[in-house]
Order: sequence, then C-alpha cells, then structure tokens
Amino acid sequence: MRVLIVEDEPYMAEAIRDGLRLEAIAADVAGDGDTALELLSINSYDLAVLDRDIPGPSGDEVAASIVASGSGMPILMLTAADRLDDKASGFELGADDYLTKPFELRELVLRLRALDRRRAYARPPVREIAGLRLDPFRREVFRDGRYVPLTRKQFAVLEVLVAAEGGVVSAEELLQRAWDENADPFTNAVRITVSALRKRLGEPWLIATEPGVGYRIDTRPGTGHEGGGRG
Repeated sequence: MRVLIVEDEPYMAEAIRDGLRLEAIAADVAGDGDTALELLSINSYDLAVLDRDIPGPSGDEVAASIVASGSGMPILMLTAADRLDDKASGFELGADDYLTKPFELRELVLRLRALDRRRAYARPPVREIAGLRLDPFRREVFRDGRYVPLTRKQFAVLEVLVAAEGGVVSAEELLQRAWDENADPFTNAVRITVSALRKRLGEPWLIATEPGVGYRIDTRPGTGHEGGGRG
C-alpha cells in the first residue's frame, strides 16, 4: 500500500510517515496543497491522509480534486476541529473517514487498513493464491500451512504481487507501490528483495520472473517455474 500524507506540520508528517513505514506502508509527504496536487498527478496512491488546514490550495480543494479525478481513492481527513458540522462538511466533500487531532498512530493504521479493505471489497481480507495465504491486517504469511517470517519490505512486495492475482507486476510498479518517492529509480532493491523473498517462501519457487517484463505469482501447481531465472 502506498499513501500520500498531506500535512503542513513537519514533525507530525514525519511521525506519521515513519510510523506507517513500520507497518509496511509506503508513504510520501506533501506540506502544502500545490505539492499534494503535483504528487497526485505523477504518482499512483492507494489512499490519501489529508489535513484540511494547509497552505496553498486547501485540504478541501485537494479532496475535491481527488474526487473529480474519478480515481476512487479513499480520503482520510485529519483536523483539529472536532465539531460535528466540520466533520459533516468533510464527508460532503468526499472524505471516507475522519480523524481528529491528537490521535494514536495505531488507530490511524487500523483506519487506513479498513479503508483499503473497503476499496477492494471484492477481494477477501485474507488473500489466498497458489497455496499462499496472506493476511494484510495481521501481517502474516503462510505457505501450505507453514508460517513464513518476512521483513516489512518483503511483505509489502508480496502484498502487491498477491493482489495482482498471477498477473505480471513490473519492477517499476513494485518500486512505486512498495517504496516511496525517495527510492532511486535505478536501484536494484526490487531484484534483491524479490530474490530474498523467493528464498524465504521456499521451493518450489513461487515467484516467477518474466525477463524484461517483471514478476508474478506462479499459479501453476508444483511447477516451480522461474520464468528464466531468479533475478
């Protein structure tokens, strides 16, 4: 999952970003409305955490832009205002959830997970494919009933691959969805992470490499196909 945090208080924005990363959620930060709109125009996000009171175009204007885009991206609004009228106006603008400052980071994470589940309501919360069982809320992975311990980044990559349901995911998309905007586009982090993840999951190899295209979950039982290599 990749989230855009729109928050003009640097310490709070960094705290949210760092906390989400600990939960295997990639996060970018925008400190004003103009930056938020720019990031939204060039990146693909699953969710937006939006402070209403920001410099430049207001949080309300950013929310309106997201809604007008037709992307269906869920919006969680943050604000210090806790009056019912304030919350009502936020929902009328298109917000999907509302959190009043101050708040516990754990509650924010739970709300984001719930919004992501609602966005993908057609998919079961616990996803299963090719003997693999992934629980995004408990951050647990089992293969053929065997628990597989993963690092946060390995889990984030696997979550994207599982969501593709056997479809090919390019290295560029994995970098965009499982890392953040600070990731070097020329890094070999994706290849290294996929290689380590493949070994963690064990044989027969579950992640197939399509040379020059990307990676996918191999849904053919018992083949152990690697699509031309482990890279």
